[in-house]
Amino acid sequence: MNTPDRRTASAIAEALAAGETTSVAVTQAHLDRIAEVDGAVRAFLHVDAEGALRDATASDERRAAGHPWSPLDGVPIAIKDVLATRGLPTTCGSRILEGWVPPYDATVVARLRGAGLPILGKTNMDEFAMGSSTEHSAYGPTHNPWDLDRIPGGSGGGSAAAVSAYEAPLALGTDTGGSIRQPGAVTGTVGVKPTYGGVSRYGLVSLANSLDQAGPVTRTVLDAALLHELIGGHDPLDSTSIDAPVGDLVAAARRGADGDLRGVRIGVVRELGGEGYQAGVLARFEESVELMTKAGAEAVEVSCPHFVHALATYYLILPAEASSNLARFDAMRYGLRVTPDDDPDHRPSAEDVMRATREAGFGDEVKRRIILGTYALSSGYYDAYYGTAQKVRTLVTRDFEAAFEHADVLVSPTAPTTAFRLGEKVDDPLAMYLNDLATIPANLSGVPGISVPSGLADEDGLPAGVQILAPAMADDRVYRVGAALESLLARGWGGALLDRAPELTGASS
Repeated sequence: MNTPDRRTASAIAEALAAGETTSVAVTQAHLDRIAEVDGAVRAFLHVDAEGALRDATASDERRAAGHPWSPLDGVPIAIKDVLATRGLPTTCGSRILEGWVPPYDATVVARLRGAGLPILGKTNMDEFAMGSSTEHSAYGPTHNPWDLDRIPGGSGGGSAAAVSAYEAPLALGTDTGGSIRQPGAVTGTVGVKPTYGGVSRYGLVSLANSLDQAGPVTRTVLDAALLHELIGGHDPLDSTSIDAPVGDLVAAARRGADGDLRGVRIGVVRELGGEGYQAGVLARFEESVELMTKAGAEAVEVSCPHFVHALATYYLILPAEASSNLARFDAMRYGLRVTPDDDPDHRPSAEDVMRATREAGFGDEVKRRIILGTYALSSGYYDAYYGTAQKVRTLVTRDFEAAFEHADVLVSPTAPTTAFRLGEKVDDPLAMYLNDLATIPANLSGVPGISVPSGLADEDGLPAGVQILAPAMADDRVYRVGAALESLLARGWGGALLDRAPELTGASS
């Protein structure tokens, strides 16, 4: 079996710097891996082999001249298909944008190009990031590399699966209600949601402007810190961008790697556990907390009483913002256009074309949320629904503020269960929405969070994750504590996942 380099992104970068390998060799190895297994995993919607190898060649030339653009220069990366990429298709997993090629890059993509990272391609996702399983993609579901009959999480399951299956050492995702962290938990990868405004949203096709945030998907906490430092920082093109330094996240991750947590207060959130959480997920979480306390951390229970209303609050705010954002897909400016032809004697109006296009171009989940959001914003219901949801959002933020008076970071399971089977919940929206129960509060308040693999659940041998949350602009804390937990678990995930690789071999047909 022709397998790519299984080293972490930081190890690949060190090997490139030492002249032990080349970016072309590393990039080609990952392209070979994609060709070998992505027919089964289906992590990618578009692979740009020619562009990736061209950029890898340029990276090798820079390193030979002694002028790399960044520590990760030459390390390949995959990009979630919700981020605009100049010259490459950006579909958001939707038929309504099929074939659309942006004339510009999202700021985070421009920063990756400026740092010398070859882009392998665009990864699959739930349509317009609406979903928790990547089953709502118009181009078919992505499969979890740990069990091809199970979901890889969502909406960014493509990015998580690509990293988990060794198709890419790094990926970018976006997190609106847990779409980086929840896939991380169920695929055994590290996923980070930065502080809202800490990473530019310019060029990120909006689902919900006040919730969306781009962030890293990696196999280690250090790799996430390296990638976060590249993409973070102020962007004048984004009005919500925070004009402040991103911080020394790599140093925080390296500090945490020694496993010493003396002086750190860990807040266990009472409302994010118990009923509805899988026994194996809770067992791995409790073991992680015990490891952190043995490493010197002080564990305290904290209560965030309004978190029980976070799910309902989110599913009023998100559809309301989505219904406004998706109004731009009107068949008049770009994307799909469908002209109704049921009556040859009737010349269709703009409204007829718009109706036919949106009916054909949007999937059921997108339509469901547009209807819900439009209703919540309608006259007579705005204050009762959307206005009330915004008030509860403030209460969730106050819960965080109160909890952080007693703890430096908050911890919980990332997702209530391990990966469920494909098709198991696709026709039950409420059951699907419950997968984001633990991750949504961070998006409502804008605080940073990380999901770190915590081991395999006893019931099914599938990955689980621990979520670590910190106050806004304290992203360094999630990296320090996340790296410490990663070190303490000494998890050996690479070997475990390699044992699963044969079932993917030859599955590209």
